[in-house]
Amino acid sequence: MSKYDDAIIIDGLVIAKFSRALFEDMAKGGITAVNCTCSVWHDFRQTMANVSQWLAWFESHGDLIMPVHTIADIHAAKAAGKVGIILGWQNTSAIDNDIGNLRLFHALGVRVMQLTYNTQNLIGSGCWESRDSGLSDFGRHAIDEMNQLGILIDLSHVGPVTSAEAIAHSKMPVAYTHCCPMLKEHARNKTDAQLRAVADRGGFVGFASYTPFLPKGDDTTIDDCVAAMDYLINLIGEESVGIGTDWVQDQDVAFYDYLTLDKGTGRPTTPPFKAVPPMPKGLASMGEFGNFIPAMEHAGWQETRIRRVLGENWLRFLGDVWAA
Repeated sequence: MSKYDDAIIIDGLVIAKFSRALFEDMAKGGITAVNCTCSVWHDFRQTMANVSQWLAWFESHGDLIMPVHTIADIHAAKAAGKVGIILGWQNTSAIDNDIGNLRLFHALGVRVMQLTYNTQNLIGSGCWESRDSGLSDFGRHAIDEMNQLGILIDLSHVGPVTSAEAIAHSKMPVAYTHCCPMLKEHARNKTDAQLRAVADRGGFVGFASYTPFLPKGDDTTIDDCVAAMDYLINLIGEESVGIGTDWVQDQDVAFYDYLTLDKGTGRPTTPPFKAVPPMPKGLASMGEFGNFIPAMEHAGWQETRIRRVLGENWLRFLGDVWAA
């Protein structure tokens, strides 16, 4: 028994290859709830098929996982010893050009939507677009609707100008669900000013334990991750920080090729990957998520901070946004 057995543990972003084996590994890691990507470059029809697959998984793997639409569902997952699945998007391509589809997907359980994925779409620009033209009027309309529905707006892959305009326009706080501070020069990392801009409006940052974003790359350890979270906490405050691992567990290089091509089929946005990047040492799989706890203790964190960053901060923040 551990004094953290009753802790709420939330992972703000996973884009793994979902399967029963993965769900079992999530449970092994003690994860209470996780934002699972069900749309990246997908259009409306493809995303509907992905959501349908999740609905089938909720039935066939109901002993392991359950859908999360509310904060009460996260508490219910903890009480039942199941992993709560939050359906999330890393792009808004799935609504096609119809704002009304936001209401449809909300009704189907989607609770997190990233505005853009790396490049330009109808809403705005991504972080790999050569010229960030900012938030479109269509994008402002989409944000208004997401605010009204209670859908969390994610800016992790969004370009800096579009992000700044989204933060300013949104009536609800927004998040970088999975990112790192600029400890290494990388288009996906966020400057101190960008991180403060989100936090100053009540927003949230999920730390991504993704080795290409961190200074030591493949040699990154879980202790390095905790040190980077310390940096975030010192910058924006203990209550604005959580974890969003950006786990790609069980994915292959072909999946990386799909992610890094513009719209999944176009120009390369990054150099090609020769292999799937490893997760940090001590955090090789989701089943090792609990290793964050001794690493945090080793760094001198007090129990209150550990519980907050593991999940209590996410729980409070999601409750504020989803209650809209």
